[in-house]
Amino acid sequence: MFTLAHISDVHLGPLPKLTFLELLSKRITGYVNWHRNRGKHLFGNTLERLLEEIVKAHPSHLAITGDLVNLAADVEMDAAAQWLHAFHQPRDVSVVPGNHDAYVPGALDRAIQLWKPWMSGDEPRDDGHLFPYLRVRDNIALIGISTATATPPFMASGFFGPNQARRFERLLRETSARGFFRVVMIHHPPIRGATSNYKRMIGIRRFHAAMHMDGAELVLHGHTHLNTTYWIEGRTGRVPVVGIAAGSQSFGGKKPPAAYNLFHIGGERGRWTLRRERFGLGSDNETFARETEDMLLGA
Repeated sequence: MFTLAHISDVHLGPLPKLTFLELLSKRITGYVNWHRNRGKHLFGNTLERLLEEIVKAHPSHLAITGDLVNLAADVEMDAAAQWLHAFHQPRDVSVVPGNHDAYVPGALDRAIQLWKPWMSGDEPRDDGHLFPYLRVRDNIALIGISTATATPPFMASGFFGPNQARRFERLLRETSARGFFRVVMIHHPPIRGATSNYKRMIGIRRFHAAMHMDGAELVLHGHTHLNTTYWIEGRTGRVPVVGIAAGSQSFGGKKPPAAYNLFHIGGERGRWTLRRERFGLGSDNETFARETEDMLLGA
């Protein structure tokens, strides 16, 4: 049995002091928004408590689907790298970037430079592209996609372009031929209507076309700060698309409090089993309540 933990949108804090030059960009809108809204319910010791619970569960692997930082300032990016280094080994944690990790032009390149050990495949690529990347753990294929891109103020959309889509289709086809359970990690939900128009993923049709042609067994995303399960059509049936609340969200905000998923994956091709346990932070901001669901794949 392979156990995959999933968290997202940890928004590591607190927000650092920024220089005047750093604020002369889209960061000024995010800075104001954070102080008006996000800063009231993020951080404290919520993320630490969540990670303590995950460690107790002894998962086989941890997937983090983006937004490690807030405004992508250099000091934040460095702090996120130090945070990732606190985990045992890069091979045990897989990261994909979110829109906050690419908040301004050049930020994503900085994130890739600092976080590459957690955000790259097992084998070196010869095509010059980092995404999508492939990691294989036991009989599980972990496929990381990037929708992260710098956007204008008041926008938080993601982009899944045709070139990455073609590489994604090829990976799905190759990992299917090898009989793997395929987990796709992406930040923006590849679901129409899952979020506001200014936060949407551009390229949803391309993603669905790849899934319809070559399929997968599970899709994990973040971005919405919501605990959700959608279903999309894969090559052999329906595929669950699962989102999770922000990892630093304390109880009492507009969005649900911090949560994490544990996916227990068993069986073999044609007879996979998938059980999800979701653990959500309670009103005491200390304990996590469990909710379980057996997901019927391909139905």
